[in-house]
Amino acid sequence: MNHKRLRILIPLLVGLLSPLGGRAAAWSEGDPLPDLSAYALTGDLPDLAGKVVLVDFWASWCAPCKASFPALSELQVTYADRGLVVLAVNVDTDLKAYERFVERMKPEFSIVRDSAQKLVAEAGVATMPSSFLVGRDGIIREVHAGYHGDQTHDEYVAGIEKLLSQKPEASE
Repeated sequence: MNHKRLRILIPLLVGLLSPLGGRAAAWSEGDPLPDLSAYALTGDLPDLAGKVVLVDFWASWCAPCKASFPALSELQVTYADRGLVVLAVNVDTDLKAYERFVERMKPEFSIVRDSAQKLVAEAGVATMPSSFLVGRDGIIREVHAGYHGDQTHDEYVAGIEKLLSQKPEASE
């Protein structure tokens, strides 16, 4: 098995075997998105309050991640004015590999690094890429494992359109 993949799988397996009871820490539809500022992420977190957010976990060695980046950029450019934020969370431990990937792909969206792999383990991500579509209320509405080209892109568009059309709830 590839050493880079082992660096991802080991923290995930440790997370699954933790005292929290396996998948108890994994994010699912209906769960609130945790406060990402509570993690040791490298990079600038965009303002997510009141936005529809697509959180995408990726790694530089992942071929489907490379395929997803142009689609994520297109979504960010198309929907930013309506309130979408695409936030990509990199899980590489190798800074150079991360930097080469970002330089080559030139994404139009925000990226942070989870080099300690604490956030990815809590999210329960077992497939790269995996993404979570979050409503304006901070609740996870869709979970996508993998990137399957046009099929996933079309699912993103449908989910984003639906969430952007919903009125933000008034705060109490």
